[in-house]
Amino acid sequence: MDILPFNKFSLGDRSTIEDFSTVNNGVGNVCIGKDTLIGIGNVIIGPINIGNNVIFAQNIVASGLNHEYRNIRIPISKQNVLVAEIIVEDDCWIAANAVITAWIKIGKHSVVAAGAVVTKNVPSYSVAAGNPARVIKKYNFDNDKWDSVKHGEII
Repeated sequence: MDILPFNKFSLGDRSTIEDFSTVNNGVGNVCIGKDTLIGIGNVIIGPINIGNNVIFAQNIVASGLNHEYRNIRIPISKQNVLVAEIIVEDDCWIAANAVITAWIKIGKHSVVAAGAVVTKNVPSYSVAAGNPARVIKKYNFDNDKWDSVKHGEII
């Protein structure tokens, strides 16, 4: 745990952070809701807001921190860092080895498949997979089924 006093850290009731995970609020708040599991070997860097009843499987990287690189006259290590909140809404499942970048919102009851690299928002009630992640299924409330999305919509 790399928790610093000048940014918020909260862990909801009955939530768990498993062994070998890194949680860092040095550049932004880390808020984890209730009944949420942060699995073995995750890297969670704020700012991030993780909802209730969320499952983060193993070896996920979710970082609200990004490095600036555009000025070629300054070494990247000496340029500013950029921060933008990640939001994972309630009831989501983020499968093993996924990567979630800054500026991302993953909507309610969505699934991010194993190994996905999420660089765009994921709508609620969707399944996203691949690199870059694309929506491959959406829940259809009219027929109560998960419908495949043809050719995977880039998200």
